[in-house]
Amino acid sequence: MFEVREKPDMVEKAMLVGFCFHKLEEPETQLLLSELEELVDTLGIEIVGMELVRVRDTNKGFICGTGKADELVELARARGCDCIVFDNEVSPMQQRNWEELADMTIIDREEVILDIFAKRARTKEARLQVDLARMQYALPRLARMWGHLDREGGGGGGTGGGGASRGMGEQQVEIDRRLARKKISRLKTELEDVRRQRATQRKERQTNNIATAAIVGYTNAGKSTLLNKLAGSDVMEADMLFATLDPTTRRIKLEDGQDLLLSDTVGFVRNLPHRLVESFKATLEEAILADFLIHVLDASSEEIVEHYHTTRKVLAELGADEKRVIMVLNKMDRVEDPAVLNGLRAEFPGAFEASAVTGAGLTELTDRFTDLLADRVKKLTYRVPQSRGDISGLIHREGKVLETDYEGNDILLTAIVPKSLEGLLEEFLLDSD
Repeated sequence: MFEVREKPDMVEKAMLVGFCFHKLEEPETQLLLSELEELVDTLGIEIVGMELVRVRDTNKGFICGTGKADELVELARARGCDCIVFDNEVSPMQQRNWEELADMTIIDREEVILDIFAKRARTKEARLQVDLARMQYALPRLARMWGHLDREGGGGGGTGGGGASRGMGEQQVEIDRRLARKKISRLKTELEDVRRQRATQRKERQTNNIATAAIVGYTNAGKSTLLNKLAGSDVMEADMLFATLDPTTRRIKLEDGQDLLLSDTVGFVRNLPHRLVESFKATLEEAILADFLIHVLDASSEEIVEHYHTTRKVLAELGADEKRVIMVLNKMDRVEDPAVLNGLRAEFPGAFEASAVTGAGLTELTDRFTDLLADRVKKLTYRVPQSRGDISGLIHREGKVLETDYEGNDILLTAIVPKSLEGLLEEFLLDSD
């Protein structure tokens, strides 16, 4: 079975290159290069240089002109690189041209992100999604893997019968393509099975009428830390990009007695490969189908506005941009400059200021959850015979009992209960406010 090789395991030193096509784009290109530096560093590759290259006219073969391409290759060699990483998307043909020119590994931003995801995926679902995205990326690039066979064998030579015979490399490419397509088909089938299982789980939640919220945001904004703090759980958290890929759901109980299912989602990043958005839709369905979203922003980041717009763009691609959203400015314990604080408040009016590390602001945040879901519950008083322990137990279990009194052989319970219980408890209803 054909497998995708992991290039980063084969390289040690890399030079990063970002192409800029207009002077006004230079600041953005530089920011993206800095982010690419973090991404490549995540793979454990030493970065020995970063080059922002201005390009007037796009060259189909190399993106930049051939003269600039030669200059970049010489620079990479002088720095002892065995890899060049492009922040821009590199087509299969361009990747092949660069590898032939430089005689070293060529990677673009998409391949870097795919390799990070491959190393981080833990659950079966995440591994399937990553494998599918990587196979789809690799399929049009298979030709370059076996070109040496044709060069060594002289291209197969000769003609005969129905036309020119194919070289060993071309034959191997066809074999690999068939195997890759079969694997892609199998992965899609397995992912459909996963989606059906998740749909079944989701129906069970809906039957139980439990509210759901999805935590979304840029990678490394502190989403997993927030989930841990709110739910008292132990989801993996770390100060790194894409620390967690696997969807994680935890149940918390709100002040009014309601249960709320909180789901962490994979972090977003600028120029997130479209095939990853497609592959991870099963995971990100938590955001699509949630009752509301919790958009977490890193208040200490100088690029918080760009991160905000990136997340909104990906949500729009998923069809989740019309959801009710609670904005959370996380890591406020790191914001000390009053000017920065005022700027954040002006840019994100109404956002909750919090710190998932210290816990500051989280009580107010959960109070907001309660307010947002207030229409799902009612405050009612019930008269329940003491002999009906099943009913009083249900009210205690599914609602929040505010007051308990006794009258004869009856228990008077004033409680906040889900609307889904109204019909079941109607015969015990005393009054309501």
